[in-house]
Amino acid sequence: MAVEEHAVSSAAVVTRHGRRVLIIVENLPLPFDRRVWQEARTLAAAGYLVSIICPKGKGYEQGYEEIDGIAIYRHPMPFEANGALGYFAEYSWALLAEFALSLRVLMERGFDAIHACNPPDTLFLIGAFYKLFGKKFLFDHHDINPELYEAKFQRRDLFYRLMLWLERCTFKTADVCVATNESYRRIAIERGARSPAKVFVVRSGPDLRRLRVLPPTPSLKNGRRYLVGYVGVMGRQEGIDGLLASVQHIVHSMQRHDIQFGLVGGGTELPALRKLAEDLGVADYVTFTGRVPDEQLLAMLNTADACVNPDVANDMNDKSTMNKIMEYMALGKPIVQFDLTEGRVSAQDASLYALKNDPIDLARKLVALLDDAELRSRMGAAGLERVKNELAWEHEVPRLLAAYDELFK
Repeated sequence: MAVEEHAVSSAAVVTRHGRRVLIIVENLPLPFDRRVWQEARTLAAAGYLVSIICPKGKGYEQGYEEIDGIAIYRHPMPFEANGALGYFAEYSWALLAEFALSLRVLMERGFDAIHACNPPDTLFLIGAFYKLFGKKFLFDHHDINPELYEAKFQRRDLFYRLMLWLERCTFKTADVCVATNESYRRIAIERGARSPAKVFVVRSGPDLRRLRVLPPTPSLKNGRRYLVGYVGVMGRQEGIDGLLASVQHIVHSMQRHDIQFGLVGGGTELPALRKLAEDLGVADYVTFTGRVPDEQLLAMLNTADACVNPDVANDMNDKSTMNKIMEYMALGKPIVQFDLTEGRVSAQDASLYALKNDPIDLARKLVALLDDAELRSRMGAAGLERVKNELAWEHEVPRLLAAYDELFK
């Protein structure tokens, strides 16, 4: 069911008619951020007037753009941070730019509620300011930032405690919270002291109109028999270095030279990961595409015989739902990943689960899966069926609208 075709009762339309929403997101431009774009389109289809503030990015350099009636205001990001002080500078700049743009949105289109998407957990400052003038504040909890900080820097120091304080302030400011899974909902209730009635689970379900099953592109296999696909950010906590260690074991220890790895995505660690692949002697077996349009992403994943999620086992990843898992499933691809709580909740029988943080076991399970065509077919079909019946975005639409009904009740 397309978002635009989602049935909304006439009473609900009357309730929502004339409401105006301002969505603020710092870490990705729109409409590239797929979850936020799906939320925006859902709200617009339900009768809300939607505006968005986000950063500029590659392919999204316009300061203002209107798509499907949704107004997108983009601010420049002069640098991409790396390190604790760098993140502080980046987020401070973004906060000032977003507040300035919020004043522009207020004058040009107006808004009755702010929908704030983290990271970072600083947008409550804008929300708290506008609450003085009767505006509502909804917190859309994308990342657990204290755990994210610990995953990046391997320490619990002053900045970690600052992350906890900012998170508490955000929960306290919010009128309603949206969580991406049950683990995040428990954090909102237990660590954020929020009433369960004010916390709604809205998963990042894949949009089946975008994730289309297409014919494979054999050239992406680089002349090899199999292709393993990956899509995601090239950052420290994504475990790509561990995946490259798995590739090294497959190529040099298991003597398998018939497997190509296609890694789609950009990020601050991409140059270092390319060098690591060279140092490990596997550069010819790994294709790094960088950030690419959907057409190239879909070509890689549709060609893949299996997909991989090498996210490191830590508190952050164990509690987080990874969009890539459900995107793999939406294309009918079997998966290998480390054994993480929310990874199992999402994938169930569509995945094999390697021992936590063990690149050799990950390598063995990838090879075993590739060598078993019947198992791949069975797992891929199970994942696709689960997405269609339970996890696709159309199943999340009523939950998001329920959160908004509570916000404006």
